[in-house]
Amino acid sequence: MTSSSASTTTPARHAFEARVEDVKTVKSDINALILDYLTTEGYPSAAAKFSKEANLRPHREEEAVKARQEIQHAIHLGSIQDAIEALNELEPLVLDHNPALHFALLRLQLVELIRTCNSTPGGDITPALKFATAELAPRASAQSEYLEDLERTMALLVFPPDNLEPQLAALLHPDLRRSVADRVNKAILTAQNQRRDASIRNLVRLRAWAEDYARESKKDLPARMDLGLDIGNNNDTNGSDPMIA
Repeated sequence: MTSSSASTTTPARHAFEARVEDVKTVKSDINALILDYLTTEGYPSAAAKFSKEANLRPHREEEAVKARQEIQHAIHLGSIQDAIEALNELEPLVLDHNPALHFALLRLQLVELIRTCNSTPGGDITPALKFATAELAPRASAQSEYLEDLERTMALLVFPPDNLEPQLAALLHPDLRRSVADRVNKAILTAQNQRRDASIRNLVRLRAWAEDYARESKKDLPARMDLGLDIGNNNDTNGSDPMIA
């Protein structure tokens, strides 16, 4: 009996990949990036625990980070009025200086009212109509883009929730809550004279720019260069969003 074995050839490693592997990353630098991300994105408990484990000094006061997290969490849960009240208590001028953000929050509040109306057959739409008339209509009358957003949102009252066109279905998707929560988080950071984005986001953007520039310049690079930051799809409602945005 003869035996044969298929020959396997390991692909030659690109010279650039070898150079990357030769770079020794300082663990303390990686830990600092992780702590910065947890702090900026509003995860105070995780940031406090990680700072102790990594023997790092917290970047900001835990209470300030916790306040931002609670506002984001309220938005993720659909408790928009609670979020607005907490935001006004934390940073009273944020919504006054950001009318577009204020409208986005109010529209999201209207979406949540409509969601409640549609949750039961024959649900009462009066609360949604009153809220739209009192809070959104005056703002929409002054801005055409606001009017389009309001009309699109009110269409949720007309069409059955299980048969919506993509543009309307997007209003009921958790991604809208996450998007508004992220905008609120950045607005608070700006008001507090803090960086709006975690350092790792800027590093990833810089890395992507450098690769594009190198390829345009015809530099010898591997056909594919993974970042190694694939954290998968996150479809839950806890507010975690992809690190790269």
